[in-house]
Amino acid sequence: MDIRQTAEQITEAVGGRENIAAATHCVTRLRFALNDESKVNKEMLENIDAVKGSFSTNGQFQVVIGQGTVDKVYQELVAVTGIGTATKEDIKNAAERKLNPLQRAVKTLADIFIPILPAIVTAGLLMGINNILTGPGIFYDGKSFVDVNTAWKDFADMINVIANTAFAFLPALIGWSAVKKFGGNPLLGIVLGLMLVHPSLLNAWDYGKALEAGKVPHWNLFGLEIQKIGYQGQVLPVLLASYVLAKIEVFLRKKIPDAFQLLVVAPVALLVTGFLSFIVIGPITFGIANWLTDGLVGIFDQYAALGGLIYGGIYALLVVTGMHHTFLAVDLQLIGSKGGTFLWPMLALSNIAQGSAALAMMFLSKDEKVKGLSFTSAISAYLGITEPALFGVNLRFRFPFICAIIGSAIAGILITVNKVQASSIGVGGIPGFLSIFPDKWGPFFIGMAIAIVVPFVLTYVFGRIKKVK
Repeated sequence: MDIRQTAEQITEAVGGRENIAAATHCVTRLRFALNDESKVNKEMLENIDAVKGSFSTNGQFQVVIGQGTVDKVYQELVAVTGIGTATKEDIKNAAERKLNPLQRAVKTLADIFIPILPAIVTAGLLMGINNILTGPGIFYDGKSFVDVNTAWKDFADMINVIANTAFAFLPALIGWSAVKKFGGNPLLGIVLGLMLVHPSLLNAWDYGKALEAGKVPHWNLFGLEIQKIGYQGQVLPVLLASYVLAKIEVFLRKKIPDAFQLLVVAPVALLVTGFLSFIVIGPITFGIANWLTDGLVGIFDQYAALGGLIYGGIYALLVVTGMHHTFLAVDLQLIGSKGGTFLWPMLALSNIAQGSAALAMMFLSKDEKVKGLSFTSAISAYLGITEPALFGVNLRFRFPFICAIIGSAIAGILITVNKVQASSIGVGGIPGFLSIFPDKWGPFFIGMAIAIVVPFVLTYVFGRIKKVK
C-alpha cells in the first residue's frame, strides 16, 4: 500500500483540503470535522483499498482504516493537507457546533456514559459468572452449583461483591463523568455521587418497604421535613445534580480570587448542590424516573409483542443515528429500580443480526475486499461492535441491513413475550447470554438462533435473486 497516495485519495474523496475543518484518529478510524459532508464522494472513498467503510455520527465523518495503518495514513494526511494535528476533543468541539439541540442532547448523554462503559460491561460479565454459579437448575436439577459444591459459595460471593460495586456506586461513576463533561472538577463529581449513596441514608431499594410501613427516616430542617433516602441505581438525580454542581463551580471560579478559591469554590459548590440534591433535585427526579420506568414496564407488560417488534426492529436505526447511547441510561435505570432490563437483550440480538447479514455478504460477493470486510465485521458484530458491519457492509448494500432488521424484530418479539431480562449490561453480542437471568436462557438462545439464521438466509436468498456483484 502506498500510504501517501492513500492519504491523497482520502483527502480528495472527502471534498479536498478546503472541506476539512479538523482531523484526528482513534485506534481504527480517521475522524473528520467537515465543513460540508454533502461534498463527500462515498463511491470514490469506498473504492480506496485501505478504506474498510465510512459513516457520519454526531457531526463527525469517520473513515474506517484499521489498527496500525490508521496512524500512518493520518500522519501522511496531515503532511498532504497541512491542516495540523488535532485531538479528539478538538474534533468533538468542531463537530458539535453543527448539531441541532436534540443532537447535542444525545451527544451529551453519549459523552457521559461512554467513558463509564468499560466498568459497567466488566461488572456485567462478572455478574454473569455469578449467575451461572448461583442459578438453580443450570448444572443440577432444582439446585445451583454452589448449593451442591458448597466450597465454591464464598468464591461466588466474592465475585458478586466485585461485580456489584460498579452498580452499587453507579452515581459516583456518573457523577465523575457528568461533572467532567459539564466543565467542573470530576473529583467533586465522585464525591457528589458517593454522597447520594451514603450508608447513613435509607437504601433506595428499601424505600418502598419503608414507605409502606411508614418508617421513612427524615431530617427536620427548621420545620421542613426532608426524606433521608439514598439514590442507589438512579440515573436522573445524579445527572441533574452534576450539572448544577459544575455550573456553580464554574461561576465561582470566575468570581473568587485565586488566593481564596481552594477555601471557597469546592466547599460552597458541594454544600449548595448537596442541599439542593436532597431538598429539590433528588425527590423530583426520583419521582420522574420511577414514573418513566413504571410506564415503560407497563407498556411492555401489556403489549410485549409490539414492544419487541418495534425496539428489536429500530435498534439498528438508533445506532445509525447515534441515539442508542441514550437508552443506556434507561437500561441502567431499569436495572437499578426494577432489578433487570428487558431492553438490553434486544440490543444483543440486534447486533448479532447485523453480523449475520454481513456474514451472508461474504458468500455473495465476488469482490475480495468486500468478502474480507464482511467476514471481519461479522465477527466484530457477534462480539458486540456493529459499526464496521453497519457502515462498511450492510448500509452500503442496503438489503442486508433490512434483512437484519427483520430478523432482529422477530427475535425481539420472541424474547419480550417470554419476559427475558438481563441482570446487567454486558457484551452486546453472542457472549451477551452471560448477562441474561439463567432461567430465561432457553428463550434467549432461541432468539439468538433466529437472529443468526433469519438475517443470513434472507440476505443470501435476496442477494442471489438480485444477483449481487
